[in-house]
Amino acid sequence: MAGVTSYWCELAWLGSAVPRVLVRVHGEHIDAVTPGADPPPGAVRLAGLTIPGLANAHSHAFHRALRGRVQGGRDSHRAWLDRMLGVAARLGPDSYLALARATYAEMALAGITSVGEFHYLHHGPGGTPYDDPNEMGHALIRAARDAGPRIALLDTVYLAGGLGTGLAGPLLRFGDGDAARWAERAQDLARKYRNDRDVEIGAAIHSVPAVPVDQMPAVVEFAHEHAGPVHAHVSARREENERCVAAYSATPTRVLHEHGVLGPRSTAVHATHLADSDAELLGGSATNVCLCPTAERDLAGGVGPARRVHDRGSPITLGSDIHAVIDLFEEARAVELDERLVSQARGHWRAEELLTAATSAGHASLGFPDAGMIVPGARADLVSVRLDSVRTAGATPATAGEAVVFAATAADVHSVVSGGRRVVEDGRHVLGDVGRLLTEAISPLLS
Repeated sequence: MAGVTSYWCELAWLGSAVPRVLVRVHGEHIDAVTPGADPPPGAVRLAGLTIPGLANAHSHAFHRALRGRVQGGRDSHRAWLDRMLGVAARLGPDSYLALARATYAEMALAGITSVGEFHYLHHGPGGTPYDDPNEMGHALIRAARDAGPRIALLDTVYLAGGLGTGLAGPLLRFGDGDAARWAERAQDLARKYRNDRDVEIGAAIHSVPAVPVDQMPAVVEFAHEHAGPVHAHVSARREENERCVAAYSATPTRVLHEHGVLGPRSTAVHATHLADSDAELLGGSATNVCLCPTAERDLAGGVGPARRVHDRGSPITLGSDIHAVIDLFEEARAVELDERLVSQARGHWRAEELLTAATSAGHASLGFPDAGMIVPGARADLVSVRLDSVRTAGATPATAGEAVVFAATAADVHSVVSGGRRVVEDGRHVLGDVGRLLTEAISPLLS
């Protein structure tokens, strides 16, 4: 059959680790899954544990340039923001394409097959639009296509530097003036990519302080019109809550609830500092909660009540955010391990729950509900993880899931199939030396 490839998995994650699974891929989708099979002639053999593709539900691609340069010392969060804005000021469409392509290739090497790009670097210096006002968004989409992951471009409304404060300086590049002009630009994106299965155009509210409440309905209307995702940073820091309560007599979560933002296609990113009533609003509306533990550690944001909001009805997803590291296994286990530190108790999350957060829940929150599962009809995303590395050696079929979640790293991924395309083979990306690509993209931004 033309366009058919068979993958024989030593172990495959089908809710548990199942031996000797044959996965037949036809085009971009899985055609058949057969457990207990012998490898037929010509099948690609995948050693270790093969899991569904991982979903990075929250990314700021250009923040990758900051890794290793903002982690030392006792700088304030303001100092970190200043360094981030310095990188943003130097980026143009070509340099952003190079940086995002290399960053998404690093994600592919880590087993990520969908990325949610929280995109607010829209315009040129001083906020002047490019000839095509979506030039930077097109660069991100092209970068993802080159590197392998599909992309949910979460086009972000960013209108204020804080409650009652306008945009100024480098922040001018982020804003469209008002939500109506944002929606006009976002509609152009949605029309251009409406038939592209590897691209989802979603919406994002940067945060409650950055978007006045009278501007939020336009974002909700856009998301409803396109049946797409809408994401928002929520309660990442205590100061955000304090300022929001002072301005609106309500927490950020309640403000979003009162203006129709919450719901099953919505995602609250971070959700670190929540009142009990916030958890009820998020869970009761089935709003996704995207945790970014490595970023929340790096920025000293805190540890959110993940188990509490999940038990109230919110699916949990994962993101690498500022890309202090890109490793969804680390993000997944941190959900459990960080909660152990706070509670001084173990056993909050099972390995299979954390794999769901890293796979099917994450893809669904980005508008790709047919990804993140190894079942017939699903998108053909297969990520194979070594079980013989110094981190995972000793794993058995019965312990393979826990070994991957609690011990493996991105370096243990050796093969990645994304939408039927094999983008990583024997640990090497189709674009070649990704470390060199990153160096070449980052160096000009730091001069």
